[in-house]
Order: sequence, then structure tokens, then C-alpha cells
Amino acid sequence: MEKATGFLSKFEETLESFSTPLKPWLPVIARFLLVVTFLEDSLRIISQWSDQLFYLQRHRGFPWITAEAFLVLNVALMVVSSFMAIAKFQTKIAVGALFFVVVSQAIGYGLIFDMNFLFRNISVIGGLLMLLADASLTNSGRKKNSYDGALLNVNVVQQGEYILLAGRVLLVFLFLSFIFGGELTPLRILVSIVSGIGCIMVVVGFKAKWSAWILITFLSISNFFLNNWWNLHHNHPQKDFQKYDFFQTLSIMGGFLLLVNLGPGGLSMDEKKKDY
Repeated sequence: MEKATGFLSKFEETLESFSTPLKPWLPVIARFLLVVTFLEDSLRIISQWSDQLFYLQRHRGFPWITAEAFLVLNVALMVVSSFMAIAKFQTKIAVGALFFVVVSQAIGYGLIFDMNFLFRNISVIGGLLMLLADASLTNSGRKKNSYDGALLNVNVVQQGEYILLAGRVLLVFLFLSFIFGGELTPLRILVSIVSGIGCIMVVVGFKAKWSAWILITFLSISNFFLNNWWNLHHNHPQKDFQKYDFFQTLSIMGGFLLLVNLGPGGLSMDEKKKDY
């Protein structure tokens, strides 16, 4: 046990020394990665406008004016809300608009019962909650030190802690599609065990920061090799799907980076240990 504790401490020190130079830039990098899937999706819709209209009208039964309005609304919300999120301007409104986009696209494109799509989008929603928690907890530190302000500050912090907990739980859903999907090979079983342990540690908030770093590393490697859309011919039928998965995974990584920056919050084992 002492050896294991010593190894964990050494591992944490190594991660801390590695991440220290990134700390000033970590929040903005995280926010950019979190919304990059929405920016890419808006560009994809614009560049494939006629194809998108055809699919919605022919296969989803949208009247032509409704299909146009649906696409215009989604593109506008994604672009404007993404830049609002990066700039931390009216974050609640930005997160609400992006949440609406996730839900409306799932329903509009008929993908709500696709389990892989569902798990990925739940993780993206978890990332949006991390963004909301970041704004809530950061803004709470700027309240005036009056009695009324102190009460408001406490309420905002408590709300932010619960949002942070929900974000941690939802972030790991992407890994469920990997753990429970695909052919069971020895390598897949090993990676599933390691990532599964990491997910549990993130959810309960035990050694959450370095668990998040491990999951970020796993996502970086798997995303590069599994979603290498740049190697596919531009007419390849899987190119758009792999490109979509690639940028969505980057957004989920942004959520984990926010977890690294914020920490797991008060509703976590890491925080409880400090009380003893």
C-alpha cells in the first residue's frame, strides 16, 4: 500500500510539473476545444447546404421552408454561442443555445435512438455543464463581500458544485460506447478496464485531475488513429462521419480539460479527504 501511495504521489507530481506551464492557457484552450465541434458542424452545414436540405426534406419530411429555417437557426446559434462561450460572455445563454442545438439536431436528423450518437452527445452535454460550472464558480468569486452578497455567493457556489458533479458524470458516457461496443480483443479489454477505472475515479472525484489527464491522453491517441478522416478520399462515404466524431471527441476533451482546471469540486472524494 505504501509503495502504491508513493507511486501515485510521484505520478501526481509529474503531472503537476507537466501541466504548470499550460495552466494560464488551459481555460481558453478548454473552452475552444469544447465548442470546436459546433464550429465545424456549422461550416459543414454551410458547405453542404443543398445536400442538407435534400436530406431533411426527402428523408425527414421537413417542408422546404421549415428545413431552411432549421438549418439557418442551427448555424446561427452554433456560431454566435460558440464565440460567446470562448469569450465567457453570457455563458448561461450560450450553453442553453448549444444544448438546444444538440437536442434539436438529434431529433431533426433522426439520430436520437442511435446509441453511439446518444452517448457521444451526452458527453458533449457534460462538457457544456462543465462550461456552465466554470462560469458559475468563477463569477461567484467576484461577488461583493456584503451580507446579501455573501448569501448569494454561497448559493451560486452550491449550484456550481452540483452542475460540476453532473458534468463529471455525463462526460464519461463517451467511454461507454467504447467499453460496451465493438469486438472484444485482449487489447480492447485492457483499454476498457483502464478507461473504466478512470471513468469511475472521475465520477466519484477521486484523484480526478490525473484521471482526467489519463482519459485525455487516451482520447487523443484513439481519436488520431480511429477518426483519421484526413486520410480518406473526399468522396468516401465515411469521411463526414469520421470528421464529425473527430471534432466531437475534441470537444469532450475540452470538457475534461475544464475538469483539470477546475478540479472535481466540493462534491468529490478528493474534497472530502481535505476535511480529515
